[in-house]
Amino acid sequence: MPRAKSKGSSLIPHPSSLTMDEYLLPFVLIAIVFFAAFEQTITGFGFSLIAMPLISLVLGIQTAAPLIAVTALTLYVVNFIRHREAVVVSEVLRLGFALVFGIPVGIWALSNVSESAIKMLLGVLLIAFAYYSLAHFVSMRRVSKRWGYLAGFLAGSLGGAYNTPGPPLIVYGSLRQWEKDEFRAALQTLFLITGIGTVASHALTGRLTPVLMFYAYVLPALVIGIAAGALVDRWIDKRVFRALVNGMILTLGLSLVFNLGK
Repeated sequence: MPRAKSKGSSLIPHPSSLTMDEYLLPFVLIAIVFFAAFEQTITGFGFSLIAMPLISLVLGIQTAAPLIAVTALTLYVVNFIRHREAVVVSEVLRLGFALVFGIPVGIWALSNVSESAIKMLLGVLLIAFAYYSLAHFVSMRRVSKRWGYLAGFLAGSLGGAYNTPGPPLIVYGSLRQWEKDEFRAALQTLFLITGIGTVASHALTGRLTPVLMFYAYVLPALVIGIAAGALVDRWIDKRVFRALVNGMILTLGLSLVFNLGK
């Protein structure tokens, strides 16, 4: 499937120049976004972990990053509204403070580090996160709140570069032994903060406008995915579903690492 070019207004091909494969591109994007939104609504995380590597394989990192940023922000707004009453303000403020400083670092990396290196790092991140999740590692004691500053900074950096702020936050929340509702609410709030900062940074650097056509394609799929996930949430065995998702994340990570440069 052809990739869109990564610079300038040529990022999105003109409809009159599309080949048959390029006509299929919107449907591929729609399928990816629908499943990722469906999964995030059920488990509370994972949208970017699924959508970012898959869309990067189709469009390339430079195009996927701003597209996933604005799409994910829409999802985060909806989920924040759903879970806002369970937010623990003290934890969110600590993580959010450090997170804001990490976002520009990630945006800088996206602009100055080669796409091959970014794919390798993203692949390694996905593999490490999937291993952590599948191993069900749990600390014997709660870690100090001071680790929140490091977790927040790493989340901001990963959010700015790859739209994947989740892994450091999920590991920190697990080691702090957050309750289920507190966990989900904190993640949605911090994802929202990261999303706002990342989208604003892409807009300021001129990366956002060229992907708005793709955003228009996938927005209905995002909404339907959220609705479908909310509808079937009570009927799904979340442990089995999350294990399947983590297996997919591991496969995506391995694909990015071993297909480096192809």
